[in-house]
Amino acid sequence: MEEASEHNKKQSVPVLPWMRSPIDVTLFHECPLNLLPFLDPRLEVALENMGFTSLFPVQVAVWQETIGPGSCERDLCINSPTGSGKTLAYALPIVQMLSTRAVRCLRALVVLPTRDLAVQVKEVFAAIAPAVGLSVGLAVGQSSIADEISELIKRPKLEAGICYDPEDILLDLESSVDILVATPGRLMDHINSTKGFTLEHLCYLVVDETDRLLREAYQSWLPTVLQLIHSSVGSLFPHANTFFSSPFGSLKTIRRSGVERGFKGKSYPRLVKMVLSATLTQDPGKLSQLDLHHPLLLTTGQRRYQLPEQLESFKLICESKLKPLYLVALLQTLQGEKCIVFTSSVESTHRLCTLLNFFGDLQIKIKEYSGLQRQFVRSKTLKAFRAGEIEVLVSSDAMTRGMDVEGVRNVINYDVPAYIKTYIHRAGRTARAGQAGRCFTLLRKEEVKRFKKLLQKADNNSCPVYSVPSDSIESFRSTYTSALEKLKESVKSETYRKHKFKFKSSGMVKGKEKNSKV
Repeated sequence: MEEASEHNKKQSVPVLPWMRSPIDVTLFHECPLNLLPFLDPRLEVALENMGFTSLFPVQVAVWQETIGPGSCERDLCINSPTGSGKTLAYALPIVQMLSTRAVRCLRALVVLPTRDLAVQVKEVFAAIAPAVGLSVGLAVGQSSIADEISELIKRPKLEAGICYDPEDILLDLESSVDILVATPGRLMDHINSTKGFTLEHLCYLVVDETDRLLREAYQSWLPTVLQLIHSSVGSLFPHANTFFSSPFGSLKTIRRSGVERGFKGKSYPRLVKMVLSATLTQDPGKLSQLDLHHPLLLTTGQRRYQLPEQLESFKLICESKLKPLYLVALLQTLQGEKCIVFTSSVESTHRLCTLLNFFGDLQIKIKEYSGLQRQFVRSKTLKAFRAGEIEVLVSSDAMTRGMDVEGVRNVINYDVPAYIKTYIHRAGRTARAGQAGRCFTLLRKEEVKRFKKLLQKADNNSCPVYSVPSDSIESFRSTYTSALEKLKESVKSETYRKHKFKFKSSGMVKGKEKNSKV
């Protein structure tokens, strides 16, 4: 709904002044690691161990504005296509800047909308941060809150036989991590109830997938975080005699008298914010929630909606009642290449995956990935998909935002996306990091015209028709009929089990009914 309302208002919503003069990321070139100015040699080794030999343009642009001449004097808004390297773009300079100050406290917070995406981002930080002595934590509800607390908070060592004042113990609680990657809900849990958890030392706040995080309330996490930061900075540095961590060397003490240029009414040093999305909103009302300081927009070209450069888009025209057969025929032509098939809902994902697995002789390993599944099931499926043990993943849009799976050659829109933002985020699961990829969209004849208009919003007028062999479709007709019957029985069985579980959990099943199974 947010995307629809944004589309309806786009003629009337003014573009903010700072968005009219962005930095064009396409003017930057890849930079070999050994030529990147001021890069810590330890981080260079860590990046090489990850397989990097150079940084992508968006990473070079952000490096210049954080480590280079910009030195974080302005907050950064980064609007760059999916797969362009946005995660490392902010992770690398944050790690470098924090490494110049040898103190263990929570100084960088990265907030993401989903657990799976947060886990992925944490892995990026964890690959480089230990090289410079920094620790990274994760707060997503993947484990119990008690387990998370033990990882995030360092408790003082208590000697046996000594009676300690509980208030003294609380004062001695310290953060075990320098960087925290979190989802909003679990972040609020720690803010509200975890003893020793504090944001008073926070220097960097990253809001990744900004559009989604601003669209959904998420327990008012953003105003809570900003309020805590403002209040703690004011009490800690009432006279602005503060420590400033220089990216170029040792810790410097900076004494300020009067009002610092550009910081009127604000404490110094300030909280540096970085917000990122492949489809960054232009709505002033939404962006105002972030309380940005002299924001600087980094974007790719002049177009708001952009697809990966190496992406090829195709449309597949289907007969309405035979749409699953067209999908099966397409999967056969792709010959086991790693694919993600997107549907419009978690229910559709489950039913389509179940149906495909009733085509017994496909010889393709197919699994579902959706919000209906428990976290550990999704994590296990994603791990198997990354390892190549699964060739086709049928997914709801839970997979569209930011998820990075190496080697995905094809994305298939089984259900046509309603908005260009959805298409961009889905298509962005392939053609990542300069690799080639293809996006196929299955369309009924009546959907073709609307789909063409959708792609024009991203200036994509090249979407040829892709044809699958008609004899391939015919060869699966009898199997399709059988698979549909099996799907109907499966849906009935699942519905029965759900109702039975519901009655049991509410205590409405009588004793004799409970014992009838035995």
